Amino acid sequence: MQGQHDPVADAALTAVATTPRLLVALDFDGTLAPLVDEPLTARALPEARRAVAELAALPDTVVAFVSGRSLADLRVIAEHDDASPIWLAGSHGAEHWRPSSAPARRGDESAADGDAASIVDAAEAIVADLAGAWIERKAFGFALHTRLADDESTARAQEGVDALVAARAPGWRRRTGRDIVEFAWRHEGKDSAVAELREATGATAVLFAGDDVTDEDALRSLGAGDLGVRVGEGETAATVRVPDAPALAALLTEIARRRAS
Repeated sequence: MQGQHDPVADAALTAVATTPRLLVALDFDGTLAPLVDEPLTARALPEARRAVAELAALPDTVVAFVSGRSLADLRVIAEHDDASPIWLAGSHGAEHWRPSSAPARRGDESAADGDAASIVDAAEAIVADLAGAWIERKAFGFALHTRLADDESTARAQEGVDALVAARAPGWRRRTGRDIVEFAWRHEGKDSAVAELREATGATAVLFAGDDVTDEDALRSLGAGDLGVRVGEGETAATVRVPDAPALAALLTEIARRRAS
């Protein structure tokens, strides 16, 4: 952990570990689970699963997964069922799941984009002949994946899809990440997801951890007494940086240890 012997970072860990009610909000891919070529095969590392379970079992401690994945896919990769105590925010906060013991969430009144399906069809047609590039249909739009594509195919796919959305859906939100560009007619972000979770759980402090560009929205939104953790390289607003998912699991285990004591 960067700053492991830094008194400022250590004090931040102690502060969240001892806060009256803690929300631990975690991105999933690249944060709890290694990045993989086949998205639905992603699973949390065993040590990350143990750390999450230890935190969720503590009094006045709520754990949530905050992901760009659709809620349905997030439940698959997180191996999450209706008995789980883990709160979920999928589609960058546009979809939510709460345990039955939690307060009911207000209904979602956002109108759908009636042209969305045909726009996604057109995006699929653009990348159909570009090896390694593919379109993932999402609840509120789509994602262009280029992890397996070469540089030329990646550039052609991004240019074509960007032109499509600019022409037919200029109001959609565009997000970039590692080998992925996402487009959605819903504009929620991980910052708004964390804000809603904070209010719903009554948290007095938030720990948020993530590894990618979209996680920086949430990291920048944190306030005094909160703790942001960046997993891996890249510019960040986080207080603490760890090199990879195993190191984050170790940090979460340490916070659980401090909070339990």
